[in-house]
Amino acid sequence: MGGPAHRPYLKRIRRQEVGRYIVLLGAPGAGKGTQAGILSQEMGIPHVATGDLFRYHLKEGTELGKLAKAYMERGDLVPDEVTVGMVRERLGQPDCAQGVILDGFPRTIAQAEALDALLAERGERVTIVPYIKVSEEVLLQRLGGRWTCRQCGRVYHTLFDPPPEPGRCACGGELYQRPDDTPETQRRRIEVYMEQTSPLITYYRERGLLVEIDGEQDIDAVHEALAAAIETASVQQNP
Repeated sequence: MGGPAHRPYLKRIRRQEVGRYIVLLGAPGAGKGTQAGILSQEMGIPHVATGDLFRYHLKEGTELGKLAKAYMERGDLVPDEVTVGMVRERLGQPDCAQGVILDGFPRTIAQAEALDALLAERGERVTIVPYIKVSEEVLLQRLGGRWTCRQCGRVYHTLFDPPPEPGRCACGGELYQRPDDTPETQRRRIEVYMEQTSPLITYYRERGLLVEIDGEQDIDAVHEALAAAIETASVQQNP
């Protein structure tokens, strides 16, 4: 990472004393986490992933964590007010004062509207919504090729990190696919994500905030496209 082609974009954005509130969209396997981590480091704003927030609140036993746990133990969906409460608390922390990269939130129109209201209270608004777009075929290649060693727990990928021999780990252990890693399970994950996110894509497109990014490029190329889109949005909103 870090070639001259894209670093200047984010250095310029970092110097601007304006809030940068980025909502990053993309299906499982699109590379959101990787890209959010790079952007966070280069822009100097935190990457806030909903999954991390839930794990923190559940582990610490906070009031919001207890509420979420009660719903989860009953097999119910955690209501928006609990999730929004976690996001509200996180955005109120000092490191989020100049912006944040949101990953996994919002997931619904109701959550998007809640985020708009939350940011409006701070005199801020969503800056840009990059949608890292990857075909289902490529997503399944990325997600469905993981195999785990029964003996040592090492994880291989048939395309990106293949084992020394089919079905066998370097330690000699047998490789197997966990239920979560089967193509059928991953296909359903992608379908559920698209069902949930399709209205959200329309919501942000209608507001002129959505920018589609080709997520099938290599990591550097995706990052360069993201950086250019973020700079353009920042300049347009803060000429």
